[in-house]
Amino acid sequence: MFHTPSLLKPLSIGGFINARILKDHAKRIVFAGNEERRQALRYISRNTQLPQIQRLKAQLELNSMHCHTRPTQIKNRCIMAGKGKGVFRDFRMARFQFRLNALAGNIPGVSKASW
Repeated sequence: MFHTPSLLKPLSIGGFINARILKDHAKRIVFAGNEERRQALRYISRNTQLPQIQRLKAQLELNSMHCHTRPTQIKNRCIMAGKGKGVFRDFRMARFQFRLNALAGNIPGVSKASW
């Protein structure tokens, strides 16, 4: 199990919270903390002007980093329902929640189309 001490603090996630949202939030925190180091190692490992041994060491360190430091581990989830599929990036809501909130007038600038 992946232990994160940051989850003991109050979270500013918003809306609905379940185990998947907490896990995704923890992944985002770990990724943000290691993003610069990861980018530096990637640059070193891909730079062909550097010696091969230095590039190899950077690649080994990059491979030994935790999997939660990768950006591909982060999933966009609905802040209202916690769903992982059919999420609009701009609104951070699933399709059904977006429809309900748009019809209720809770999203500024969004109205039902009629032509």
